[in-house]
Amino acid sequence: MSGRPLLNRRLDGLGTTIFAEMSALATATGAINLGQGFPDTDGPESVREAAVRALRDGLGNQYPPGPGIPELRQAIADHQRRFYDLSLDPDTEVLVTAGATEAIAATMLALLEPGDEVIAFEPFYDSYAACIAMAGAKRVPLTLRAPSFRPDLDELRSKITPQTRLLLLNTPHNPTGMVLTAEEQSAIAALAVEHDLLVVTDEVYEHLAFDGATHVPISTLPRMRERTVSISSAGKTFSFTGWKVGWVMADGPLISAVRTAKQYLTYVSAGPFQYAIAEALRLPDAYFDSFRADLQRKRDLLGDGLRAAGFEVYQPQGTYFITTDITPFGEKDAYAFCRALPERCGVVAIPNSVFYDDPDAGRSQVRFTFCKKDDVLHEAASRLRRLAG
Repeated sequence: MSGRPLLNRRLDGLGTTIFAEMSALATATGAINLGQGFPDTDGPESVREAAVRALRDGLGNQYPPGPGIPELRQAIADHQRRFYDLSLDPDTEVLVTAGATEAIAATMLALLEPGDEVIAFEPFYDSYAACIAMAGAKRVPLTLRAPSFRPDLDELRSKITPQTRLLLLNTPHNPTGMVLTAEEQSAIAALAVEHDLLVVTDEVYEHLAFDGATHVPISTLPRMRERTVSISSAGKTFSFTGWKVGWVMADGPLISAVRTAKQYLTYVSAGPFQYAIAEALRLPDAYFDSFRADLQRKRDLLGDGLRAAGFEVYQPQGTYFITTDITPFGEKDAYAFCRALPERCGVVAIPNSVFYDDPDAGRSQVRFTFCKKDDVLHEAASRLRRLAG
């Protein structure tokens, strides 16, 4: 064989995801896993039963339609009208995907060409970097800085060049928990219109905004509908992350472009689960309100425990993650800290430095998830108090 590397050079340096690495560490050590963001309880029983019923009735056991089953596409359109007063054609403006991760991949592959630039909030979810790289484009980070993690809009303007193709937004933002304000979204929208940019927005935590913060899709703003691709999924809202049901919403020409790429990735997926999620999206408002209130309570529970242990805690406005700083312990290297934490305390967390192009920007930051049972959070907080000692 030639001396050429086996791995495509575009993916050089990406390797195994930090989530796989830290979850394996949790399994090997028996530590409490507050790293990877998956709940330790299932979602509503009625939704599980809907999946069982679909399996038994033979619904979705064979290939579902490429764009997704009509019932789910209609439910997604109804959800957008119900919560955001957005009108979508379920036949031409909604596409079902294998979770939001495939939605992001298909969108990047469809809309980007080599040499295009993508401006994305840093720290960013690790699949963003991989998807931009696979498309042959260049990521341009806009760094969100502690303690507020608000975007610097003047800096955003300065990063736009003739090669800028799209803005990749994530609100509520993983891992910082920042939720864009109406004023920030309006300013970002104005820049997108001024420079004729596409906007791709990851909204998987749309129902998890706390303390009065609200999520409003940027596609609702003037002149944004025709240039925005909105992405969401069922995993975070209904606690069925393993089902991998996501969706893309956009004007017809954008959906057509994304569908062209998506059909050569998974083609279709999650047939019976699509029927169940169609029912989940029609749950009453009480479900969404209770879900948000419960996660806010868990955020406060873990946040208090982290402060008691000695962490500097950056209070998140949304998602189910808390970013902390380990400087009060006299430590600076979050990656080394997280590698040692299972042995020191029996807890697993994620170093935020892996979400930055510039690791120094988040070198002392550690992310914990609070989408766990109360007794697990109490036990984790108790273990972490060993650090204070």
